[in-house]
Amino acid sequence: MTIKPLADRVVTKAVKAEETTKGGIILAAAAKEQPQIAEVVAVGPGGLVDGNQVEMYVKVGDKVITSKYAGNEVKVDGVEYSIIRQSDILAIVE
Repeated sequence: MTIKPLADRVVTKAVKAEETTKGGIILAAAAKEQPQIAEVVAVGPGGLVDGNQVEMYVKVGDKVITSKYAGNEVKVDGVEYSIIRQSDILAIVE
């Protein structure tokens, strides 16, 4: 099954949280922060949204930083995705 977002929506998949710090300390599960960096899996067509023309700036494969509590979580074929608006994307990681 595939997810095809509509309008200005973007489907993202969280990047795995770091297991160790840069200094080599292994983190316990409770100490790991929820990742805000995600990979774009699918992008909607943009177009007219709420009376405004929306151009899509992200593309599939981009790594992005999202707002902490943005979007809706969905699980498809055992994989967790987030569906968010493009405006909830704060930056593209290069």
